[in-house]
Amino acid sequence: MSKLGKKIISVPKDSKVAIQGNSVTVTGPKGTEKILFNEKVFSSKVNDKNEFMISPLKKDKSSSAMWGTYRSLINNAIFGVTKGHEKNLELSGVGFKVAQQGDELKLKLGFSHEAIYKVPKGINIKIEKQTKINIAGTDKSLVSKVASEIKSLKPVEPYKAKGIKEKDQYIIRKEGKKK
Repeated sequence: MSKLGKKIISVPKDSKVAIQGNSVTVTGPKGTEKILFNEKVFSSKVNDKNEFMISPLKKDKSSSAMWGTYRSLINNAIFGVTKGHEKNLELSGVGFKVAQQGDELKLKLGFSHEAIYKVPKGINIKIEKQTKINIAGTDKSLVSKVASEIKSLKPVEPYKAKGIKEKDQYIIRKEGKKK
């Protein structure tokens, strides 16, 4: 039995959950998300208190393993369409800057050239300072993927902690050469 799968998801008043066959469509003020699941393994329903529940039809090991996963995906979709997901990145290093031109990010990361990152649809990027990036969207996996791709352009090195990191990310520092 999945501890997480048993939990009930309370749907906010400004959001709606529609169940159609093997898909759950969540609509809210920030957009719409659609999650597919196997209707031969799981059943889902919304009760009169506006609470969403998903449960396996047959309780075996394989369905129990996916029960919590589907519940988390649906919960993330509900949170995404009501409040939205966001990640904050920081650039640390001498001369490291970021600028936005249309749907592209131009990053100066100490290379001989600018690194250019094309922002996918469904993601809103806001540059707060020249060294702070705010990534927001309704799909948690897409927001995390974009943050990861931007961080991979210049990973944080352990000696001077230069690079792109998430806000409040702890970096394990190494000691440099000794004479």
